[in-house]
Amino acid sequence: MYRRAVRILLTFVMVASAALVGTVTTAGTAHADGCYTWGRTLSQGMQGEDVRQLQIRVSGYPGYGNVLALDGDYGPATAAAVQRFQSAYGLAADGVAGSQTFTKLYALQDDDCTPIHFSYAEMNRCNSDWSGGAVSASQARANALVNMWRLEAMRHALGDVAITTSSGFRSYACNSAAGGSSTSRHLYGDAVDLVGSPSLCTLAQRARYHGFREILGPGYPDHNDHTHLAHKSSQTWSAPNCGV
Repeated sequence: MYRRAVRILLTFVMVASAALVGTVTTAGTAHADGCYTWGRTLSQGMQGEDVRQLQIRVSGYPGYGNVLALDGDYGPATAAAVQRFQSAYGLAADGVAGSQTFTKLYALQDDDCTPIHFSYAEMNRCNSDWSGGAVSASQARANALVNMWRLEAMRHALGDVAITTSSGFRSYACNSAAGGSSTSRHLYGDAVDLVGSPSLCTLAQRARYHGFREILGPGYPDHNDHTHLAHKSSQTWSAPNCGV
């Protein structure tokens, strides 16, 4: 909280100073952020790592049944996701990522790049180093980060209510101990189980809008006590008791 307060104060001072001297700052340069700072306005047709970083953070806004590619290419799907993000937070929804969009993203992330309402710790209750799964430790951690941004979007869409996670990344050993499938997406770091409130059906229904290709919930075998969300190459939605 202290670091975020400092960043907000610094942003205010720098923007005010620029206004006083009549200068115009480029997107991102008026902000100090511990995770990632954008240095240019982004729009359709642009490419680069800064586009990919933006895509990660708006990956929860792909539209019903869609998944946003994290390819560093600012195409129509990315513009549409940015537009949905902007609308969700009351910004001018033009699909162009400029200073207002980046300022909101800075406010939504901590210095380790996780969204403010989720953490690496809750996405990995298995071990401390993300090892032992179906992908490298760094890939599992990166997959979990994308899932957290999807959950942040979902949380906001549900009225900024708390979402409780019960399981995230698992090594093969942790997955076996939990009785998980040998092909479980938990082994890849891109699966998360949700419990508590909102209801499991509300979570399963809402997840359809936020980039999850795998949704398993009440009515699906062994999923009456949690809603499972994950990413994979093909779509599997099955929560029969919820109409999903």
